Amino acid sequence: MESVLTEAVALLDEAGAQALTFRALAQRLGGGVASIYWYVASKEELLDRATDHVIGTVLADIERLPALDDPIDDLRAMALTLFDAIVDRPWLGAYFMRETDVQGNSLRLYEKLGEPTLRLDLTARQRFHAVSAVVGVVVGSAVDLGQEPPQEVLDGAVNREDFLHRYAQAWRELDPAEFPFVHEIVDEFDGHDDVDQFRSALELTLTGLRLQAGTGTGA
Repeated sequence: MESVLTEAVALLDEAGAQALTFRALAQRLGGGVASIYWYVASKEELLDRATDHVIGTVLADIERLPALDDPIDDLRAMALTLFDAIVDRPWLGAYFMRETDVQGNSLRLYEKLGEPTLRLDLTARQRFHAVSAVVGVVVGSAVDLGQEPPQEVLDGAVNREDFLHRYAQAWRELDPAEFPFVHEIVDEFDGHDDVDQFRSALELTLTGLRLQAGTGTGA
């Protein structure tokens, strides 16, 4: 099973979920398609097990993080670790926590993310919403950041900064009376850093959690 999952993850890393077929996997393993069915019943199960295989590594990384005095600092460190993993593997975000009966590591990682909230003065519903919000920011941002750039950027015809600048220039030409917000933020958009944008979104979420728990402003 280990070799099946290792090769399945390799295929996913190379070309995404569309590349993961039983035929392609069997060819990499040097066997027949029927042999894959000894381990999984369907492609959907294979995707869930491959996801859980990778999440096991992420979970191990999170478990090695040093314990901090501030539970929100703990949650931040875990969130950043998960973000880094999904940025490297955009396909991971689509299947994380999809089937926890199969994805035991994903459920344990979800538990780890929730444990710091047990040290905060929150209701069960607030804890649930807090962890859901953090996971949403992490997964959504990482999947977006991990998307393949436009073809002209891939081809080297234009770099990322020039690509963004072109859109920013088009925004600047819009009617400010009709698009006041766009005009307000266009200089920030022009050449912005995606990781910085994610970190800001995460901090907004954690600041709201801190206020809800009544723990002050923190460090």
